[in-house]
Amino acid sequence: MDVTNESTQGNFILLGFSDRPHLERILFVVILIAYLLTLVGNTTIILVSRLDRYLHTPMYFFLTHLSLLDLSFTTSSIPQLLYNLNGHDKTISYTGCAIQPFLFLGLGGVECLLLAVMAYDRFVAVCKPLHYMVIMNPQLCLGLVSLAWGCGVANSLIMSPMTLWLPRCGYQKVDHFLCEMPALIRMACVNTAAVEGIAFILAIGIVLSPLVFILISYGYIVRAVLSIQSSSGRHKAFNTCGSHLTVVSLFYGNIIYMYMQPGASSSKDQGKFLTLFYNIVTPLLNLLIYTLRNKEVKGALRRLTLISQESG
Repeated sequence: MDVTNESTQGNFILLGFSDRPHLERILFVVILIAYLLTLVGNTTIILVSRLDRYLHTPMYFFLTHLSLLDLSFTTSSIPQLLYNLNGHDKTISYTGCAIQPFLFLGLGGVECLLLAVMAYDRFVAVCKPLHYMVIMNPQLCLGLVSLAWGCGVANSLIMSPMTLWLPRCGYQKVDHFLCEMPALIRMACVNTAAVEGIAFILAIGIVLSPLVFILISYGYIVRAVLSIQSSSGRHKAFNTCGSHLTVVSLFYGNIIYMYMQPGASSSKDQGKFLTLFYNIVTPLLNLLIYTLRNKEVKGALRRLTLISQESG
């Protein structure tokens, strides 16, 4: 295993997949393609949602923020991973290593709460359709999104410093492809039970509580959908809500595995590949599930294409 000499003071070494050198070149190509698709796709969704007046609805307002989150997630770690995969230099500066868990924890918290907000939006749309635009007014939508971002940042401000300040007794090698909280906790040379306990308590508040809210919301949604007389109406409602539930399942499956058991009990190799899935595959699936299969988004893309052709 060839990694850069760790004599540079303050730098960390991201071991990543260096124990599988034959896999690094394949991963570089696959991850680069996925990253470019994520950048182009989510940027397109953000622009289309803002430019097309027919998409100025609460659902697409929330989807815009979800796309922004996916862009931020991938950009917080994938460029560094591509750099490390493409050569022998596996180092990352202390500043870079401090920024990664701050962004990861913060954005993860925001997405947990945003998915709960989107579940509430679908609950109102299905269970109270006549009052939907009154209830989901612009002020409420902005307030809910601001709350999600605020709580996510607060979670990060608590957990990131606690994790980074753990004594490492000279250990600089991070057995991961990014400076993620579980990997940094495993590097500590002191008992980390207190930090893991705080992480678990915060995870209950910012991960499990939104999940319980989502499940309760969809319990009411399913009951309301089953009472719809029209089969086409039931199909449309299930299709929209099924997309959201798919995203929730993918997101929460990874998050619960990684952050509800952050220390030594979590498997290193499984953690790496789950994090990779979370960084690359989930944003692409979000793009496919929420937008590319969506007739409204396709219609907006056609309208904007026609307008640009006419103006040209």
